[in-house]
Amino acid sequence: MRHFTSVKDVADVKALVASARELKASPNANREAGKHRTLGLLFFNPSLRTRLSTQKAAMNLGMDVMVMNLNQDGWSIEMEDGTVMNGSTQEHIKEAAGVISQYCDIIGLRTFPSLIDKEADYSDRVLHRFMAHATVPIISLESAIRHPLQSLADLITIEEQKTKVRPKVVLSWAPHPRALPQAVANSFAEWMRMADVDLVITNPEGFDLAPEFTEGIPVLHGQNEALHGADFVYVKNWSSFADYGRIGQGLDHWTMTPDKMALNASGKFMHCLPVRRNVVVADAVIDSPASLVLEQANNRTYAAQAVLLNLLRHG
Repeated sequence: MRHFTSVKDVADVKALVASARELKASPNANREAGKHRTLGLLFFNPSLRTRLSTQKAAMNLGMDVMVMNLNQDGWSIEMEDGTVMNGSTQEHIKEAAGVISQYCDIIGLRTFPSLIDKEADYSDRVLHRFMAHATVPIISLESAIRHPLQSLADLITIEEQKTKVRPKVVLSWAPHPRALPQAVANSFAEWMRMADVDLVITNPEGFDLAPEFTEGIPVLHGQNEALHGADFVYVKNWSSFADYGRIGQGLDHWTMTPDKMALNASGKFMHCLPVRRNVVVADAVIDSPASLVLEQANNRTYAAQAVLLNLLRHG
């Protein structure tokens, strides 16, 4: 594995999940692996779980960690070649990525979409510009269109919690007052397609994900129909892909409630966090014994640790 930006970078998904579970059982067993190595974490947008879990993962491996909030602490970075830089940008990506590569052995990068320009967002420009000019491995801490560390943690959680060989997993849209990216949903669909699960996606009409992420996956516009018999119910909002960036109006009936969870006898509730309580999900669901949100958040550390260990050994 040279970089970690999507499931496509992973040669053996089952082996990576197994590595994460082994690291969870003995988090400090590989402290020598990262000794005298430095992880740089670069954030273009806020983070809680991604930042702290990746820092903890690196420390479990004996790495030193440097963190920078680029929009607050650094110069504005120009991403285009050939630009006359007489405007708001002060530093070019060629120098920025090159310099950071001299300071760090691995770079973690978190970016965010505009939700205005679909073509620009789905080119994942910032991530790919860093990859083009950095000389060390890049880990996506979330990009404009994917969140692979979250999806790896989700898969670890499902593997830990499943009670049948091939569980039914439902990815359900939920309402939200703000426009959110499709990154978590895109990535979840991509990773579940590589796993031993039966995935169903349910969302209102007009909120289908990009076809490249849902090819071969049943997409139902009736939420209750999709939820019947689910072993895991993953709830997440995303703004429209077709009418790019549009939020759902008048769709509060898509909130996950106890009545909906009751459509599956023993289904587990999942969400990546943060979550808007009583908008995305009712308190009675997220606070119930069926909720796995804290387990998912805990597994973020071991997902990141497995990726870092793989890059330290093979990157």
